[in-house]
Amino acid sequence: MKMRRMIAAAAALTLTAACFTSCGDSEKKDSGNNAATEATTTAVTTDADTTEATEAETTTEAEEEDDEENYDTGDASLDNIRNQDEIGDSELLVISFGTSFNDSRRLTIGAIENALEKAFPDYSVRRGFTANIVIDHVNKRDGILIDDIDAALKRAVDNKVKTLVVQPTHLMNGLEYEEVTGKIAEYSDAFDKVVIGEPLLTSDDDFAKVEKAITEWTKEYDDGETAICFMGHGTEAESNAVYQKMQDLLTADGFKNYYVGTVEATPSVEDVLAKVKEGNYKKVVLEPLMVVAGDHANNDMAGDEEDSWKSIFLAEGYDVECVLRGLGENEDIQKIYVEHAQKAIDSVK
Repeated sequence: MKMRRMIAAAAALTLTAACFTSCGDSEKKDSGNNAATEATTTAVTTDADTTEATEAETTTEAEEEDDEENYDTGDASLDNIRNQDEIGDSELLVISFGTSFNDSRRLTIGAIENALEKAFPDYSVRRGFTANIVIDHVNKRDGILIDDIDAALKRAVDNKVKTLVVQPTHLMNGLEYEEVTGKIAEYSDAFDKVVIGEPLLTSDDDFAKVEKAITEWTKEYDDGETAICFMGHGTEAESNAVYQKMQDLLTADGFKNYYVGTVEATPSVEDVLAKVKEGNYKKVVLEPLMVVAGDHANNDMAGDEEDSWKSIFLAEGYDVECVLRGLGENEDIQKIYVEHAQKAIDSVK
């Protein structure tokens, strides 16, 4: 299994244990390396033929890992990780799952943070990631340490922050969002005032604004011969209904060439493909319905493996174009997060 695919698998296991189900990028755990080392050590005690085979296999695995570690995700030093002290009395803490794709992190999460900083100059904007597996990978690979949610909250306490506003960048009010609210509650007594903003898709008005944002963003492709397919993450929680709700809204509003699916739940890529095949399309455009364009977008959607969305649609004879950009790059999406943070701020005045 390739490194990036193992990253996604490790994240899935981590999120299950921690009751997280939203989209994110992940890293390979050290336990796999330990198990491989133990297996190799045992093999050395067997006959020469077995030893030779084991060494060859280990070499191949190492070469694959080295190759995967060399893929370029951009310059990490260009990203403001926002873990500075000297915060002041009022902090706006932006909580995200995170991604190890440096350019996407800067252009999506970083852009949302910049928009919030511009909108609320009286607040010091800081960052916290919930995915420690992402944090560890970025730290190991790039030597840059991003605060996890505990570190970010402890930093706020140590800096004697009085008013803490937390704005998650989550897509929906799902299990991961609930986990964040629970963690914030553990620290609530440390601040005079603390409040949490809503995720992106909360109200009907939010859905309408996101629909407008993504259809205007992709209108150049809407020529009647192109199916525009958005790939979300998906979750086993009830909040997975947001994807079907977005699909229903698009259809009801006349965006007949737009389709929404998920990686981990329903609608699945097979569901989306079946709908696309009902039309007379020549081309398929794939784009993530995720805040970041990280591992899922680059591999599950646009990867070359046979089970990627790109490969599946190519196999059906479609011309396929992958648009690798996260929702966080869209200024209209950024404005929704600003509106949600404003509502949270207004509630503590």
